[in-house]
Amino acid sequence: MNVLHVCANPKPTEESVSKQLAAAFFGKLIELKPEVELVNVDLYDEKPPFYSYELYRAAWYPVYQEGYELSKVEEMSMNYASKQAELFNDADVLVLTMPMWNYSVPAIMKAWMDQILCPGLTFDISKEEGVKGLHQIKSVVLLVASGGVYMEDDPRDALTRQVRHSFGLIGINDIEIVWADGQNPLFFIDGEDRKAMALEAATEIAEDVAELDLSPAAEEVSVD
Repeated sequence: MNVLHVCANPKPTEESVSKQLAAAFFGKLIELKPEVELVNVDLYDEKPPFYSYELYRAAWYPVYQEGYELSKVEEMSMNYASKQAELFNDADVLVLTMPMWNYSVPAIMKAWMDQILCPGLTFDISKEEGVKGLHQIKSVVLLVASGGVYMEDDPRDALTRQVRHSFGLIGINDIEIVWADGQNPLFFIDGEDRKAMALEAATEIAEDVAELDLSPAAEEVSVD
């Protein structure tokens, strides 16, 4: 099993609840499946560039114009996206660790998603066949911490919607969520209890991931 872990939290683990969830998750997963191949991407060490006009041309002009040839600048604009997409396509499971900021994903995580969700890299797209995934990912695990408390389908929660719809586009619909909410001590006195429940949930999700059936892998994922 190949697992890609992408983290978007600048805090050290002792100050970051989402990173503590990741520690619990991977501790249990590696205990149960020591042969796991784990690749860690810390977005604050490997910062994604913001989406550029050159990247847009490189990604989409070949879709719109048959035989379109990229310029040198356009080719260079794909360097980060190509490297990260290779890691993405090699993974069986994607784990995203982050806080909720302003009701959504941190900007640095959104920038990473914009880079890798790219035609020709992680999916193909055409009018005739729609979207076809080029990856082998079976599941996304979302490890989140937030200061506020959010109910399921809370209209303020743009974070999980962002993840679900973005990866659903390329055929990944199995999204497991572990959420430590109520972590702002100014407003919630039970933050530690909520964190403890989330840590337990993280180990339970790790048990589920360890049992994922990865064979036979589908040759392609399509979305009609």
